[in-house]
Formats: sequence, structure tokens, C-alpha cells
Amino acid sequence: MAHTISARKRIRQSEKRRLMNKAEKSKVRTTIKKFNKAVAEGSSDSETLMRESVSSVYRAAGRGTIHKNQAARRASRMAKKLNAMKNA
Repeated sequence: MAHTISARKRIRQSEKRRLMNKAEKSKVRTTIKKFNKAVAEGSSDSETLMRESVSSVYRAAGRGTIHKNQAARRASRMAKKLNAMKNA
């Protein structure tokens, strides 16, 4: 257990950040799953879901929850899937 006041505060801060990061990552994963499901079904609203997913991915990167390169990679893969679905 932390002894100093600053160490106790740091524990509170890191726990709060951990929960916020966890929620943000969960949201990103959920939006990506919805997008992947729509693409697999060939749904017409997959473009809307793509925009929503990319937005949540870049928002998470902007907040420091995930790395910017990871965000770019995920967005790129989603675009690739959407284009493959359109061309098929």
C-alpha cells in the first residue's frame, strides 16, 4: 500500500484512467465487430458503420488509449474489407 499522499493520488488517477481506457477499447471493439458483421452480410449500411468505426478508432488514438499506428492499421483494414465487398 502506498504511504505518501502523492502515491495514493497516483493510484486513484491510474485506476480512473484504466477504467476509461477499458471503456474506450471496448467501444472500439464493438464498433469494429458491428462493421465486420455488416460486411459479412453484405449490408447496405456498412459504409455508415465504417465511418462510425474509424471515428471511434481515431478518437481512441487521440486520447492515447491506442497507438496512432494501430488506429491507422485498423482503419486501413476496414477500408480494404469494404472495398472488397463492393467489388465482389
